[in-house]
Amino acid sequence: MVTFDNVGVGATTGRTPNNVEAMAHGAIAFLEAIDFQRVDLLGFSIGSFVAQEIALVRPDLLRRVVLASSAPQGAAGMHGWAPEVIGAVGAPETTPQGYISVFFAPTDTSREAGQQAAGRIFGARTTDRDEPTTWQTRQGQYDAVCAWGIPNHSLLQRVAAIDLPVFVANGDSDPMILPRYSYLLAGLLPDARVKIYPDSAHGFLFQHHSEFAADVNAFLAEAG
Repeated sequence: MVTFDNVGVGATTGRTPNNVEAMAHGAIAFLEAIDFQRVDLLGFSIGSFVAQEIALVRPDLLRRVVLASSAPQGAAGMHGWAPEVIGAVGAPETTPQGYISVFFAPTDTSREAGQQAAGRIFGARTTDRDEPTTWQTRQGQYDAVCAWGIPNHSLLQRVAAIDLPVFVANGDSDPMILPRYSYLLAGLLPDARVKIYPDSAHGFLFQHHSEFAADVNAFLAEAG
């Protein structure tokens, strides 16, 4: 498995674009630079928007796609985040408490998983840490999220062109990208399945990491 920082993010130089299309072309440039001929692609949150765009403009690069905490472009009600989400993670400095409140459901079991994840993200590693995300990057990404969520019924038809097998997944209490958008997205895709993980939110894949990993591996293995 390969993960990478897109343009302007973490250790990658440059200025983070403020639109999904440019982010997709940055990811495509990375794939071409390391000469990957065909890949299975997993995109999470805004990365899932980028993955959709890659699947539309360069389907020849992909075999199968996993979209975690995702929504189709142009869906009504997706224009920006709810005020409580902005209050929790929309400031220059994100706290572990703000992260947990958005990425995990308001239950004892989910918040316990959130504490464990926050410990790994904010404090477990003291050397060789990723570069902190800059405020410019976060503003650019939020601009891209808002543009993606401008209601536009004609844009919803674009995803029907993605004829690759797609696994759509989300948490049942995600306040950033509501699970109903996962069902909408899966319904628009020609070859998709959807799974909603219980007692979890935007960070369902960190909370249900073993189950999600097994589900993804099973999905990818179907291709033979």
